[in-house]
Amino acid sequence: MKSIFDQISYQCSRNVTNAYSTSFSSAVKMLSPRIRQDIYNIYGFVRFADEIVDTFHDYDKERLFTLFENDMDNALKDGISLNPVLNAFQHTVNKYNIPKELIDSFMKSMKMDLYKKDYTSVSEYNEYIYGSADVVGLMCLKVFTGNDDAKYEALKAPAMRLGSALQKVNFLRDLKDDTEALDRNYFPALNLQEMDDSVKRQIVAEIEADLAEGYKGIVQLPAEAKFGVYTAYVYYKKLLTKLKKTPPMKIKSARIRVPDYQKVGLLAKCYINYRFNII
Repeated sequence: MKSIFDQISYQCSRNVTNAYSTSFSSAVKMLSPRIRQDIYNIYGFVRFADEIVDTFHDYDKERLFTLFENDMDNALKDGISLNPVLNAFQHTVNKYNIPKELIDSFMKSMKMDLYKKDYTSVSEYNEYIYGSADVVGLMCLKVFTGNDDAKYEALKAPAMRLGSALQKVNFLRDLKDDTEALDRNYFPALNLQEMDDSVKRQIVAEIEADLAEGYKGIVQLPAEAKFGVYTAYVYYKKLLTKLKKTPPMKIKSARIRVPDYQKVGLLAKCYINYRFNII
């Protein structure tokens, strides 16, 4: 039965989310059950695309990415895919009328990771951020606003800024892996051999500005989505605070994390703030 296959597909996307990101999966669990699965479906899709370009080093990544992209296009057109993650994703895309241009922009940025190593211009950096992060935020916003086009348009700008902030925090946190394993540098202002406090302060200030604008959208989200998105916001803000306090060269040599016990404390704080309408 098709319904059984769909349930298996949804479970696969949940498994992908839980396996690859404990922090994100914890935030998703704070969303309303009505929209939770659709966010899993989006994450499963973007994670698989990212894995192809970031980790499949012993294979022809360009060929695999092309196959994945073709399968994705066919899934959207046919309303089904034998790839469970793509089958789940197409369900959410069609359910919420997620614009194809958002998906195409995401895939374009992922393709850039196949060959581009250094983002020396601000325009290239902004283009990559838009495709790799902003549009993912907009896909999720389509789910959060439930086909309310007016609400979606009103929250587009802060959703994009929040997506940018989270991606930039990831870049700063993953600086060691990106430079050593993937030979990539996403920050135009950053010379990895001469990373200093002034450059770090510039990057942190940029992220803080994005987070501030993103928060303005969080407070306007429907109740079904607000707690989960706020939880992700608080976690990334905490991670940025740790990065801000970390010497520049240590960021380059070690991956900075938020310990599990602190994550539990943050979750409790988020719940209290949400319940007492402090956000």
